[in-house]
Amino acid sequence: MTRRASRQRPGCPCGLQEPYDNCCGRFHRGESAAPTAEALMRSRYSAFVKLERDYLLRTWHPRTRPGSLDLDPGMRWTGLEILDTTGGSAFHGSGTVTFRASFKGGSLHERSRFERVDGTWVYVDGEFLG
Repeated sequence: MTRRASRQRPGCPCGLQEPYDNCCGRFHRGESAAPTAEALMRSRYSAFVKLERDYLLRTWHPRTRPGSLDLDPGMRWTGLEILDTTGGSAFHGSGTVTFRASFKGGSLHERSRFERVDGTWVYVDGEFLG
């Protein structure tokens, strides 16, 4: 199991040192696509922080995408920790990312599944963990 802590700091909300505009912001703006499942997971976390509803829907697998998505502007996300990854690289068609996303008052622990659709990584679904 790999463990890469990435608590929120002055870089991107996803926890990496790059400024938001050069990190997840470029994915949110549609300038490029996330190259790995982990990069997509990080960008989706940042999208929740930044209330980027359109990006979240765009990066959701067509067969599991909800018809609409309501985001709570009062939700305060405080950090992302990537706990494990399987597959999900440029050489894979699928992958998983296990993470813990912290918010004011608690945390969300999930193993998310990702697949490539027409060469682009998308979120399929997730399993909540204890």
